[in-house]
Amino acid sequence: MSKKGLLVLAAFAFGALFFAFTGTNKGGDGSSLEQRKKLLSAIGMLFEQQHYSPKKIDDAFSKLVFKKYLEEMDGEKNLFLQSDVNDFKKYETSIDDEIHGSEIKFAPAVSAVYDKRTAESEAYTKEVLSQPFDFTVNEDFVTDGDKLNYPIDEKERKDRVRKKLKYLTLERYSDLLDQREKLPKDSLHKSDAVLEKEARDRVRKIMDKTFTRIKNTYNEEQRFNTFINTITNLMDPHSDYFPPIEKRAFDEMMSGRFYGIGAQLLEQDGAIKITSLVTGGPAWKSGEILVNDIIVKVGQGKDDPVDITGYDVTDAVKLIRGNKGTEVKLTLKKQDGTLKVISIIRDEIVQDESFARSAVVQNGSKKIGYIFLPDFYADFERPDGARCSEDVAKEVTKLKAEQVDGIVLDLRNNGGGSLYEVVQMVGLFIDQGPVVQVRDKDGKSSVLSDNNKTVLYNGPLAVMVNEFSASASEIFAAAIQDYKRGIIIGSTSTYGKGTVQRNVPFGKPVDMYSGRTELGAVKLTFQKFYRINGGSTQLKGVAPDVVLPDSYEYLKIREKDNPIALPWDEINKATYQTSTDNFGYENAIKHANEKITSNPTLRLIKENAAWLATNNEKPVSLNLTKYKEQQKAIRTTVGQNDKLGRLQQEMAVSSLSDDKEKFYNNPDKAKGERYQAWLKSLKTDLYINETVGIVSDMATTGNNTAKK
Repeated sequence: MSKKGLLVLAAFAFGALFFAFTGTNKGGDGSSLEQRKKLLSAIGMLFEQQHYSPKKIDDAFSKLVFKKYLEEMDGEKNLFLQSDVNDFKKYETSIDDEIHGSEIKFAPAVSAVYDKRTAESEAYTKEVLSQPFDFTVNEDFVTDGDKLNYPIDEKERKDRVRKKLKYLTLERYSDLLDQREKLPKDSLHKSDAVLEKEARDRVRKIMDKTFTRIKNTYNEEQRFNTFINTITNLMDPHSDYFPPIEKRAFDEMMSGRFYGIGAQLLEQDGAIKITSLVTGGPAWKSGEILVNDIIVKVGQGKDDPVDITGYDVTDAVKLIRGNKGTEVKLTLKKQDGTLKVISIIRDEIVQDESFARSAVVQNGSKKIGYIFLPDFYADFERPDGARCSEDVAKEVTKLKAEQVDGIVLDLRNNGGGSLYEVVQMVGLFIDQGPVVQVRDKDGKSSVLSDNNKTVLYNGPLAVMVNEFSASASEIFAAAIQDYKRGIIIGSTSTYGKGTVQRNVPFGKPVDMYSGRTELGAVKLTFQKFYRINGGSTQLKGVAPDVVLPDSYEYLKIREKDNPIALPWDEINKATYQTSTDNFGYENAIKHANEKITSNPTLRLIKENAAWLATNNEKPVSLNLTKYKEQQKAIRTTVGQNDKLGRLQQEMAVSSLSDDKEKFYNNPDKAKGERYQAWLKSLKTDLYINETVGIVSDMATTGNNTAKK
């Protein structure tokens, strides 16, 4: 549960301990070696004593940190030599001692060699880029550093640097050639040699920025923050350290009070990656930007875009943010390797657009209600603040007034939120009973229940999920499934995050308003969730009753794909009774799965997704002809899946009677247009169409049963 509702849980039990160690503070920035030593030791103590399932900090853990930190510092394995790694080996089993308070030696030693190798790489980069590349040679570039060993000597290291530079140049050279082909035949065309040089010049500028950034911003303190995060992430993927500047950025993102695209960014290996989207923000509204997309270029309106490869996050943000209502164009590298230009109008994060909303879908003789819930939100700062359970209840009430025959609740891409709201929301659809079980590090379990006997809606129900439905979404889907109250529809499993985190601050408070401290904070995993049937949502997630293949099925993006993730397990089953009004639950599932198995469109989407995932792991050819063939095949497959995922004939989707003013006569014209655009996007959504069909069948079964 990584959302604000649970993040704000205070660690009062640890406050005195972790606010206390502020002894030696050079300039108040936590930069002194003694300060780092105390910080590292305190974090180690916190994890050993309070983490839900702490790994023992011993020589074995030290070896894990050793390997992972070197990978973090040199993910492409084109910087450190094997001899460097061998020299570092003397620290391999002493990192645990450093965590326990001994002198910090490993990170500074790595940092010193990092500086040396970076300077050598910079000199060699300039040398390589001073000469044209031959793109007729048959050679490949391995993009995945995990598939490589460290270079055995300087010759091998230089060759890897050369191939990377050639790859970066080839990407841009190929783009320039494509642009030239689109020019009128009678216009003056640049030669291949001129375009190749332009491509090299662009890469040279990128690399110059990269090395400048390393020298100017990725200093020893930043590398030490990476070292601490390596340690916390090895406990589990959701335990993180936020140094002060990143904590400020995190708080700013959570408040949403800036004009930009509404995305959290991370610099990784010279690229700016999108790590999360602010619900309701411009990027999220576009529907075309996903977590792990890489921002390659940023353009201001009609101006030429700026290539930001090699930028640090701070400088990238300066380009992406701007005045309200202005246009920013992002060139994104998608996870399948394709490039896409997205135009976004900057805006403040408008919270009311991120709340639950609904529509009506006419499916033959059946009228099906559709509710979209992007987040399990809860405004804890105001007594009259928004609560998703209350908002969903309002939408259900409005849909009942429309006399719908069934309801679809869409939790796709819903990353979670408030645990309290999940319990309340499940209560809208079931009689009283347990909703979720929670267990702490000591093995003590508790059951969170809905104690309200009132059922707001007892008709046919389906819940849509996908690989990005996480945490609170999984709790809701699991409860509905366990009660057999509705049918869960989506990818083969949800994300699989069944853990809870809280923030633990370190150091003296920076100010009395924000809660930020001079040494940042740790996000600590301290509890685990379990279904009422006893099984954990951790790792396995929730397996839908009806599986709809999608484009992301084979990408390694779920909890189960992370080797550090906590394991699945189970506890005793809670006492509950399944729903008796399930509208032919079992038969509906069987019939739906039979239809999907024979659906050629969904079968082709699945085949294309498998091909893209396999192709994405292959080395990239540095031969121009072969590279173009590879890219054409990828673009064709991605384009086909995009087309397959949209209906050729639109569904009959309309706003609710109570919402017509908001959609069509909104005082904020732009907001009204966005609501209308949202309605339009629903009309061609293949997955909504399939789900609506299933609910319509359930409604028919229910009516026939009632007639008998």
